[in-house]
Amino acid sequence: LSAVNNSDTRVAGCLLTGIPGLEHLHVWLSIPFCTMYIASLVGNSILICVILSQPSLHEPMYVFLSMLASADVLLSTSTMPEALATFWRGSSHISFDGCLTQMFFIHFLFVADSAILLAMAFDRYVAICSPLKYAMILTSEVIGKIATAALSRSFIIMFPSLFLLKRLRYCRTNIIAHTFCEHMGIARLSCSDISINVWYGLAAALLSTGLDIILIAVSYAHILRAVFYLPSREARSKALSTCGSHVCVILLFYIPALFSVFAYRFGGRYIPRYVHILLANLYVVIPPMLNPVIYGVRTKQILEGAKRMFSNLVKDSK
Repeated sequence: LSAVNNSDTRVAGCLLTGIPGLEHLHVWLSIPFCTMYIASLVGNSILICVILSQPSLHEPMYVFLSMLASADVLLSTSTMPEALATFWRGSSHISFDGCLTQMFFIHFLFVADSAILLAMAFDRYVAICSPLKYAMILTSEVIGKIATAALSRSFIIMFPSLFLLKRLRYCRTNIIAHTFCEHMGIARLSCSDISINVWYGLAAALLSTGLDIILIAVSYAHILRAVFYLPSREARSKALSTCGSHVCVILLFYIPALFSVFAYRFGGRYIPRYVHILLANLYVVIPPMLNPVIYGVRTKQILEGAKRMFSNLVKDSK
C-alpha cells in the first residue's frame, strides 16, 4: 500500500505492520499482550463495580480511582484490539480517518489519565495536610469540576493535532511500522515539513504531563513533610501506605510513557525501533493491568468492599 499523492493516501488508508524486526515473534507476543489486556479489563471492571456498588466507597479518593480505572479501560481498548489484530494477521489495514481517530483518543486518554493522577495527588494532599477542611474542599461539585476540567484540557490540547495532520501532504507511503496510530507515526508518512508537528507534540507533552509531574512532585513534597509531623507512628504508617499505592501507580504510568515519548523524538539513532514500539504497547497495558492489583491489595476498604459485593452476589444468586 504505497501512496503517490495526497488523495491516494487518504483513500487507501494506512497499513499497520507491527513491531519491525520482531515480525517472527508476533504470534508469541500476542499471548502476553492479550493476557494483560483481558486482565486489565477484568480488574478495572471489578474495581469500578466495587466502588459504584458500595456506599462506603463514595468518597473523593475512590471516585477519582474509578475515573482512573475507566480511563485505563478506554486507553487499553483504543490500542490493544488493533495491536492484537496486527500480531495475528501480520498486518492490519485502517482507514486514514480511522487512524486519525485512534490517534486522537489514545493521546486524549493519556492526557486525561495524567490529569486524574494529579487530582488524586491533590486529594491526598488535602486529606493529609488539611484533614479538617477535607469535606469542605472536596465536595461533589468540586469533583465534578475537576473531572470536567481534566476532559476539557485533554480535548483542547489534542484537538489541534488533527488539523496539523490533515494539513500535511502525503506522498510517500502509508505503511506505519507500529501496532497502532500515533501522532508522529502518521506525520512521518508525509513529504511535507513536519517540524510544527514535532514541536507541537513536544510542547503538548510538556505542558500537560510535564506540568502534571511537577505539580504531583510538589504535592508529595508537602505530603511527606506533613506525614513526618504526625504525632503517632501508626498514623504515619497509614498515611505512607496510602500514598505508597499512588506513587507506585504514578511511576508505572509516567516512566515508560515519558521514555517512549522522548526516545521516539530524540533517540532514534541509539535506541532500536522495536524498543520504542514495545514500550509504547507496554505503557498502555501494564499500568491498567496493575492499578487494580496495587489498589486492591494495598487498600483495606476496597478489599472489604469487594468481599461485600461478591457475598451479596452469592446471596442474590441463591
